[in-house]
Amino acid sequence: MHRTTEQDDPMTQLYRSLDAADTDSVVSVILKLRGETCDIDCLYCYEKRKEAPGGARIDAGKVRRLTELFSGRPLAVELHGGEPLTAGRDHVAEVLRELAAQPSVVRVSMQTNGVLLDEQWLDLFDALYPALQIGISLDGDAAGNAWRVGYDGQPVYPRVAAALRILAERGRKAGVIAAVTPTVLGRAEAVLDHLAGFEAINAVSFVPCFDASIQNPTAAQGRRIPASRLLQRAAVGGPKGPAWAISPDQYAEFALAATARWISAGYFARLKLEPAVSTIRRLRGLDTGFCHFSNLKCDHVFTLYPDGRLGSCDELPWPQAQLTRLDQVSGQSEVVAAQRRLPLLNQGKALMERCTTCAYRSVCGGGCVATRWRHDQAGDQDAYCDYRMRMVDGIAALLAQPGHAGGAWCRRVRWRPRTPNSMHDVAAFLALWERPNAPRRLVRLNASTHGNINTVGLPGVHEAHDLDPAHPQWREAIEPGVRSLVDAITQDWRLVTYDSCQGHPYPGLDLPPAERRVGILPRDRTEYAQAAAALCRAVAAAATDLPASVQVTVGRAELTCETTKRTSPVLDLALRPAPGHGWPTYFDVVDAATRVVADALCSERPTAGEGCNCPPPQVTTPTGGEVLA
Repeated sequence: MHRTTEQDDPMTQLYRSLDAADTDSVVSVILKLRGETCDIDCLYCYEKRKEAPGGARIDAGKVRRLTELFSGRPLAVELHGGEPLTAGRDHVAEVLRELAAQPSVVRVSMQTNGVLLDEQWLDLFDALYPALQIGISLDGDAAGNAWRVGYDGQPVYPRVAAALRILAERGRKAGVIAAVTPTVLGRAEAVLDHLAGFEAINAVSFVPCFDASIQNPTAAQGRRIPASRLLQRAAVGGPKGPAWAISPDQYAEFALAATARWISAGYFARLKLEPAVSTIRRLRGLDTGFCHFSNLKCDHVFTLYPDGRLGSCDELPWPQAQLTRLDQVSGQSEVVAAQRRLPLLNQGKALMERCTTCAYRSVCGGGCVATRWRHDQAGDQDAYCDYRMRMVDGIAALLAQPGHAGGAWCRRVRWRPRTPNSMHDVAAFLALWERPNAPRRLVRLNASTHGNINTVGLPGVHEAHDLDPAHPQWREAIEPGVRSLVDAITQDWRLVTYDSCQGHPYPGLDLPPAERRVGILPRDRTEYAQAAAALCRAVAAAATDLPASVQVTVGRAELTCETTKRTSPVLDLALRPAPGHGWPTYFDVVDAATRVVADALCSERPTAGEGCNCPPPQVTTPTGGEVLA
């Protein structure tokens, strides 16, 4: 499989520091046009929790100064808030004119709640910045938007839906950021269907409300407390955090259900879905602009407030995330120095050290530093990592078997890429399996003193011929310790194996021990889905009888065809040392463990319509406004 190039420093692959000499990588700048000032009062708003003074505006002069500060480096600018449209048409017009005049600004977007969006605003955008990308904050259907209310406590969903209809009438598209709260859990399909029903929406990003640590309501100014803040006070202080908070595992289940629906309904042809698209791109070895999956994280994201405060990502806690003030720095080198000094950024980088040894890092990309920081403060960073791995596993399953969504809920068959993992000609190899009477030439087989069978007879990973059961040297080419597993898969299950190894301890050699494994190359996606489910069932059945020092894993990976460069989804059954056990005890009992697994395989079959042993998620009905009662 072609993957993103591994760099010498594992941390650089996950988190690239800002380099003043690098003028090619894009820097993202979030302009808080009105600070935290907003015309509605969403109960979960993280910006208002900062309790920063509002009312001021970022003017065109500050925009110009910002582009000068970054010295020609490409800038992606997002007009944000609070609510950016509360700055007024004349003021926003000045900012857009300045952005349009700056050649270093490569992209401008605006994130708005949509309440004020009307024909006049769209006329202004068309005139001054036609390429402006519009993002709307909308948490799905009316029930999902229960937390998005005005200061009077009344829902704003009808006004936002009206704005989306205006966008459609004008032929404009918009992306939607949808917060995942308990109001949408268990009904991802219905929520995505609803959003896809808006003609204007061409992208949906589901973001989690991981707010379990929030215990205090947002402060209210003045003696008269708005109805929205009374609702918020009633929602905070619970034993699991505020009533709008969800857990990482709940978010993973929602994201997977949404991705499965996105595929089955064909929405992928016209609707970008996150985090699905970025996960798929990384599974395919491609880059993504989503910082949660990229190494351009907090050092490449800046937030500017109306009073001149310049800091890192707005999702980090403030004022800890503040770097400097716009009028106190003259160039990027000073910004870089401020980043190096900032304790919060250094803490965030340190939290990602654990990612350098994680098998998921090439896909996960380390996730969100701000979210990692919050989970670490709450003492549950493992929950964040578990959800990221769970999501990668499920989306890898959907990518390999898109017509069989049940694989996304399997918790035993996991994403375990192998590098290198290639074959000279995959199609020719599969074709030969179906032609047992075709002539087969004899090949060179040699055995090493450590039991390896390959062309050179040496220990370690070396070239070996790809044979099939009809080949006269088939039995001779399979290492004895793994034959019972190969037989169960090829004779009982009638599947194709592309690789096998009996496992080797390599005493006295500078080689890491090798595990016992068998690789399966399904003929098509249906066979893949059936094989994955059967492997899950077999592994579950074998688990109670295995020696304590051995665990059985099933991995999803991809096999690259050296001739066509195409990849094929494969499944790898492996016997590995169990956690807390070393290789010596593993090799003492691996033969006994193999007999248990072989018996479990012989008791199962890949069967149409039969799923794995893992339970699917439950589907619930919307609660509507009851959540605020």
